[in-house]
Amino acid sequence: MTKRVINPWEWQNERSYAQAVEVKNPEGTLYVSGQTAISADGISSNESMESQINLALQNLELVITQADYECSGIVRLNIYTTDTAELWPHFNIIQNWIAKHKITQATTLFEVKSLFETLKVEFEATVVK
Repeated sequence: MTKRVINPWEWQNERSYAQAVEVKNPEGTLYVSGQTAISADGISSNESMESQINLALQNLELVITQADYECSGIVRLNIYTTDTAELWPHFNIIQNWIAKHKITQATTLFEVKSLFETLKVEFEATVVK
């Protein structure tokens, strides 16, 4: 697989995403459903945004690794939140997770009216290898 990042500007680099990512000759593509702060027992978290971000990223990472892919192969990451203003103070958690895994991805952030039950944030990914 070869990956090419397209960034006509530099400002998005500080926001931990790319304007576009081209993938050629992938060995496989994994489409990951939205991952949230749900426990292994299927219980939705009613904790803080910070706690939910951390658990949702752990769940995302678990699904990706269980599928025998690597987080560094994420080329698309959609972020859904019920409250962008509540998410922003904790956005560094997401940026640090992206940096830790050396991910360069296209990203879209959506503020939605609601998520399942008490959930505040959800991560949906496309991963290649």
